[in-house]
Amino acid sequence: MAVRLFSSAALWTTATLLIGGVTLSSYYTRSVERGFDQRLHVYLKTLVAGVADGTFSRDDPGSFGEPRFDLPLSGWYWQITRLDKEPTESTTSKSLFEEELPRLADLGVKETVVGTREGYAAGPERRRLRIVERTVDLGPDGRYLIAIGGAAGEIDKDIADFNVTLLISFLLLGLGLVVATGFQVRFGLRPLARIRAQLVEIRQGGRSRLDGAFPQEIAPLAGELNALLDVNREIVERAKTHVGNLAHGLKTPLSVIANEADAGEGAFAAKVREQAVLMRRQIDHHLERARLSAGVALAGDTTPVKPVVEALARTMEKVYRTRDLAIAVEATEDLRFRGERQDLEEMVGNLVDNACKWAKGRVAISAAPYGPATGPNGRPQLRVLVDDDGPGLTPEQSAEVLARGKRLDETKPGSGLGLAIVSELAAMYGGRLALAKAPEGGLRCDLTLPGV
Repeated sequence: MAVRLFSSAALWTTATLLIGGVTLSSYYTRSVERGFDQRLHVYLKTLVAGVADGTFSRDDPGSFGEPRFDLPLSGWYWQITRLDKEPTESTTSKSLFEEELPRLADLGVKETVVGTREGYAAGPERRRLRIVERTVDLGPDGRYLIAIGGAAGEIDKDIADFNVTLLISFLLLGLGLVVATGFQVRFGLRPLARIRAQLVEIRQGGRSRLDGAFPQEIAPLAGELNALLDVNREIVERAKTHVGNLAHGLKTPLSVIANEADAGEGAFAAKVREQAVLMRRQIDHHLERARLSAGVALAGDTTPVKPVVEALARTMEKVYRTRDLAIAVEATEDLRFRGERQDLEEMVGNLVDNACKWAKGRVAISAAPYGPATGPNGRPQLRVLVDDDGPGLTPEQSAEVLARGKRLDETKPGSGLGLAIVSELAAMYGGRLALAKAPEGGLRCDLTLPGV
């Protein structure tokens, strides 16, 4: 928008200045020519008067006040040609130096309404002259063509000086107008830039709504955006409520079925128990996905990472206190996750819990900004590494264990959904979960998430 506004204003300014410059230059050219012609007409009238009253002589043509008529080839000339005699006779100024002025009639220049001709022609030494000529008929005293010529270089110089001054002035004016247009566009679009900055803060969790006064043209947009945020927040909260209600509504009957099956004996009871376990896993999985999708849909939440990781480490030390596990934590200060705290606890908690189940005696947790500093979408990322010194996994087992509900060892407690949920939730946030070999020899869980 700014480029379009600036470009259109700059093009319009350039076109206006160009048209104005050409117009002014043309007007000044005509004005200079008229002034020069008026000067020539004064000399012409002086010669006509001298010829008409018989006082004209070559040595004293009249009161010109112009010494260049006496300087050879000075560029200023006069010429009187008698047309009623054959051959024609010409009397010229001393400056013509045995040369003659061209006749404008021979060059196709038409007479004006007052009987004069005005035009440009090449004179002595091929110099460009501005010539004014008039035919005077004195009856029995003769018929004469009287011409006055002046160096057109004076006209050209005045016009060139004016055009240079005009060009410099218009360039400076155009530059000033373009700069002023840039400031005007930037100032005019500042409210939109402020809306964008506030939306970034909303996305990063710094605010929940657009605040401040906006111009009348932008205020409806800000209001609609606030309304959209409110509606989105209501939808998310409603979805969370429905997920919770559904969880309670399904888990209670399923628990009753499982308890009744545990009390019974035989193949039928065993089959019911087996199916009840599968149903519980499926319900847990889909309810968890619905809850996570609702959580991710709400923009603007950020969570400090270090307190969450340290709290999970303390919790796991208490849960697995009988195994005497050492859980080391190394987290960067002020590192923040762009998402809900509950989701971060869900992902990291599952990874740490899985590591504690398989570790022999040591679990290491580290959280820091991601090395490349920005992800594929150009936003900051963070990285959480959870290492253990357990048996680890082969590449084939790593791919298999991320499958939904897949457990490699049925002797370990759990539903087999932990790593699959972490992987799916990380993908919803634009991150990923990768499994590799840890430096301690066990499994390394490499979790990449959006940061702030």
